[in-house]
Amino acid sequence: MRFLILFLFTFFCLGLSLGQKQPEATEVWQPEPRVVKTGKLNSPPSDAIVLFDGKNLDQWMSERDSSEAKWKIEDNYMTVVGGTGGIMTKQAFGDIQLHLEFRTPAKIESQGQGRGNSGVFLQSRYEVQVLDNYENKTYSNGQCASVYKQYIPLVNACKKPGEWQSYDIIFSAPRFNKDGIKVASAYLTVLHNGVLVQNHVEIKGTTEYIGQPKNVAHEKASIILQDHGNPVSYRNIWVREL
Repeated sequence: MRFLILFLFTFFCLGLSLGQKQPEATEVWQPEPRVVKTGKLNSPPSDAIVLFDGKNLDQWMSERDSSEAKWKIEDNYMTVVGGTGGIMTKQAFGDIQLHLEFRTPAKIESQGQGRGNSGVFLQSRYEVQVLDNYENKTYSNGQCASVYKQYIPLVNACKKPGEWQSYDIIFSAPRFNKDGIKVASAYLTVLHNGVLVQNHVEIKGTTEYIGQPKNVAHEKASIILQDHGNPVSYRNIWVREL
């Protein structure tokens, strides 16, 4: 009896060992990733929400009072109208993949932070800076593609003023518990003109102009494009909820 038990145990172990050496033992067939259709370079995939396709501002409203967005549309792009305020999406978002293209003015009229300044705010709080930093020096944690006042971009990938540029942003939103305490930080990855400039950086809190980051509990919120007084243009904006 003891010999039989030992034989069966040895046979089981041998079978298990042989099974582990078969490639099928580690193949996973279910679930299958759903199919997403892609088009031309930088065009929205089939599961994207198109926020601006050059036709209208139906997906946007005024940041100031939620009235109609007042930026100018021409030739399939929109341009900041200085003094009208930023614009924000009507839809609120959490974790996202965001694509947009921007262009700083071809005519140089200032320097530093006054040159082609705008910004992309995730959840209305966390800014990826838009600025003309082609041969234009400013504080490094406030230049183009910085997480404003928190992270310097790994490299300066800016094109010349007047040329179209792109951001591809992966954003993981922060989490708060029922008591309003942050239990998980936000994270950002940014590609500027196809170049990795922010590599899964941990967001410390709101990107403040003055003072330290704040971490007040919130849920999903709008994407905001900033009016900083400069006629920065945007086009081809789409987002995927993650």
